[in-house]
Amino acid sequence: MPELTRSRRLVVLAICCMSLLIVSLDNTALNVALPAMRRDLGATVAGMQWVIDAYTLVLASLLMLAGSTADRIGRRKVFVTGLAVFALGSLLCSLAPNLEALIAFRAVQAVGGSMLNPVAMSIITNTFTEPAERARAIGVWGGVVGVSMAAGPLVGGVLVQSVDWRAIFWVNLPVALAALLLTLRYVPESRAPRPRRPDPVGQVLVTVLLGSLTYAIIETDPLFAGLAVVALAGVLFYEPRRREPLIDLRFFRSAPFSGATVIAVCAFASLGGFLFLNTLYLQDVRGLSPLSAGLWMLPMAGMTFVFAPLSGRLTAARGPRPSLLLAGTAMAAGPLLFAAFAAETSDWLLLTGYVVFGIGFGLVNAPITNTAVSGMPRAQAGVAAAVASTSRQVGQTLGVAVIGTVLAAGLGATPHADAFVAAARPGYWIITGCGLAVLAVGALTSGQWARRTAERTARCLATEGTAEGGPQAMAKAPSA
Repeated sequence: MPELTRSRRLVVLAICCMSLLIVSLDNTALNVALPAMRRDLGATVAGMQWVIDAYTLVLASLLMLAGSTADRIGRRKVFVTGLAVFALGSLLCSLAPNLEALIAFRAVQAVGGSMLNPVAMSIITNTFTEPAERARAIGVWGGVVGVSMAAGPLVGGVLVQSVDWRAIFWVNLPVALAALLLTLRYVPESRAPRPRRPDPVGQVLVTVLLGSLTYAIIETDPLFAGLAVVALAGVLFYEPRRREPLIDLRFFRSAPFSGATVIAVCAFASLGGFLFLNTLYLQDVRGLSPLSAGLWMLPMAGMTFVFAPLSGRLTAARGPRPSLLLAGTAMAAGPLLFAAFAAETSDWLLLTGYVVFGIGFGLVNAPITNTAVSGMPRAQAGVAAAVASTSRQVGQTLGVAVIGTVLAAGLGATPHADAFVAAARPGYWIITGCGLAVLAVGALTSGQWARRTAERTARCLATEGTAEGGPQAMAKAPSA
């Protein structure tokens, strides 16, 4: 990618953030619309799980393919295609006549979405090459998630209440069109000097693994659980033997990279489960309108909006460790108020839980992304960023699948207020455990020992790059 002026780099960052905004806004607005969708389409709790997980599942399955394809044929080309497909999927979702069609069109949306976030992150990584500047850019990127969390419930609530749940998909169209035109005008094309070859077998194995695991959890089917185990064994057996695998398992020799992957899964499982439980509680149990429910969750979104850019600056100055430790503590403490003290029964406890969880989630995003690309060859930035993005989507998929299944089992045929609070409590304990995992893994993988493993992995990958395709610049980040 040619060297760009500072103002041009900021324009590129803004365009990439627009793509993140429509994807994140779509997800947060969708959560507010779930009860209206369920009533209109006659869906069960499992049906609503599939509306969310059809998207995150397809997205997770295709992210690494999209990242490596962008490195190979051109990042701008794939990014523009993703914007067009995402807009088409959004339009189809707004026209869905039934639940089955909506789930299918959400999958179309996900195909486009898979070409946006990891490719945008690859563009950012190759545009902002100075470590501290890149960390600040990633902090802004994380702040967009906060904007979407703040705006999503309100936008979704207004649209569902004043128009229809279908209107939440309309807002994607003008933003996607504007981002597409700006990309063609301002974003230069870039490719990896030596991109990886396609890995169709690895792609099929990953898709089978994620799909069968999600189906096994939501539908409690042991046959698909066994299929997931077989697919996992296939990935572990086949990928290390391939010269250019879909997933380069050597990346996981870096403790910070492995830690970022685990933390992303746990953090986004927490978010997916937390939003799922609270959306249903506020509207189905408290009887709030979609807009009122969005206003109740605004403190959580506001804290994410405030703390995401602060986390980016903290990561740039001090490394990922402080942000991860604070994030893990807050992401455990917020759900604990629901698990141990039934926060739903007290307005003040409920709001406190939202605020604390929002702080934790705002802090966790920047160190995940920054650590994932640290020490990795910039030539494979699309693949490295895609692993982090895949981990997020896998986490959200599993969070909704597990928490939704636990809730449905606890509710049975008595969905009244007392039954919901009791049925949701095991889910909140699981979410609390995920927060503690963020804390523990963050502490373990952000110290001196972890940094040494990252340095060894970087040298190994750089040596291979020198031997096979010339020196490859490493995407270094501030030390932990």
